Amino acid sequence: MAKSHWLINSKKTEVKRFIKNDKCIDGIFEFMFIDTGKIVGVLGENPPLMITTVSLDIDLAREIYARLLSQGWMKTKEVWREES
Repeated sequence: MAKSHWLINSKKTEVKRFIKNDKCIDGIFEFMFIDTGKIVGVLGENPPLMITTVSLDIDLAREIYARLLSQGWMKTKEVWREES
């Protein structure tokens, strides 16, 4: 699976995962998935509740990532674990 990049809002109530769609053809159609999750209970105690997943052009996803950072979102470690 592709490397993911995580952001958390300043109130620690919501997270976003940015991950490249590894099914797309490099250089032709590049898209990223942005997953949004709501933190339930204590951070790290349970995985966030998945709210939405959207697929966007990679350049637009990068703009959104940069905009969120400028609005106070912070980089964070992975909070959803892959099922084995």
